[in-house]
Amino acid sequence: MKLPPLSQQPLVSIITPSYNQAAYLEQTLTSVLEQDYPHLEYFVIDGASTDGSLDIIHKLADRLTWWVSEKDSGQAEAINKGLARARGEIIAWLNSDDYYLLGAVSAAVKVFQEYPEVVLVYGNMLAVDENGETINIFKYNQLSLKDLLCFQIIGQPAVFMRRDALDKAGHLDPNFHYLLDHQLWLRVALQGRILHVNDTWAAARYHAEAKNRAKAAEFGREAFRILDWAKTQPGLAEALSGVARRARASAFRMDARYLLDGGQAWQSLVSWSSALIIHPPTALARLNIIVSALLHLTRLGRLGELYLQLRRARLKLR
Repeated sequence: MKLPPLSQQPLVSIITPSYNQAAYLEQTLTSVLEQDYPHLEYFVIDGASTDGSLDIIHKLADRLTWWVSEKDSGQAEAINKGLARARGEIIAWLNSDDYYLLGAVSAAVKVFQEYPEVVLVYGNMLAVDENGETINIFKYNQLSLKDLLCFQIIGQPAVFMRRDALDKAGHLDPNFHYLLDHQLWLRVALQGRILHVNDTWAAARYHAEAKNRAKAAEFGREAFRILDWAKTQPGLAEALSGVARRARASAFRMDARYLLDGGQAWQSLVSWSSALIIHPPTALARLNIIVSALLHLTRLGRLGELYLQLRRARLKLR
C-alpha cells in the first residue's frame, strides 16, 4: 500500500534513555532506525556511560535526530529531556535494553488514525533474556482507569501516546523511579480513552542488572506511594474510592511478585498473605506467586527452573 506524503503522516517521536547498556544498546537503536515508518524522529539521552555505549551511539549518530551524553538524575530526567525536544504528534520511549519488533510504529500510527479519541495505545510484549531468547509472551487485556489503579500493568515498551494528551497530563514525575511509567499512564488515562491492540509490538529484556531484579523491593514501596498520590488527584480519587480494597491488595500482590523476582521468597509470601487478607480474589488470582515462594522456601526452587526451561522450549517451537 502506497503511503501518503510525509507532510500528511503524523510525526512520531521516540526517546531512548540509556546508561551503561552497551551490551544491548545497538539492538535497541537499530530496532527503531529500521522501522518501516518513514516520518520518525529519534532521540538518545545517555547518562554519561563509561562502558562503550558512546562508541555505539557515534556509529549511528548520523541517523539520530539528536543525542547527548551527560550526567542526569535518572530515567525520568533523561526521558523528559527528550520530550522537551520532541515535535511528534505521537510519542513513545524505548529503554536501552528493550527493542521494537518490525512494524510496531506503523501499526501504532494506524490505530491512532482510525480512533481519533484514543490517547494511549498499547500492544502485547515479549519477555526475553540476556541472549534475546523468548522466555514469556505478555498478552494484555483492555484495561480501565480502575484497572490501572489496581496495578494491572501495561508493558511500557509497547506503549504509544498522543502528544496533546501527554502535554495535558505532564511529563514523567522525577519523584518516581520504578513505577514512573504506570504513574504516567494514570495521568494520561484521565485525558481520554486508552486502547489495547492484540498484536506483539516490542520485547522487554529481563536480566540480572534490570531494575525489576536489582531493586525489586522498591517497586512495592512505590506502588503504595502511587496510591497515596492518587487519593489527592481529581478524577483518580473518585475512581480509587470505588476499588480501594482491591487496589491496596493489588499493591501488596505487586510487592510479592517483585520480591519473588528479586529472590526474596519469604518477604514475597508475607506480602501475598497481606493481599489475601485485604481482598482474597486479588491474591488468589495469582496463586503462582505463593506456589513459587513456597518452592523456594522448601528448597524445591529447582522445579521452578525446570518449568521455565520447558516453557522456553515450547516458545521456541511456535
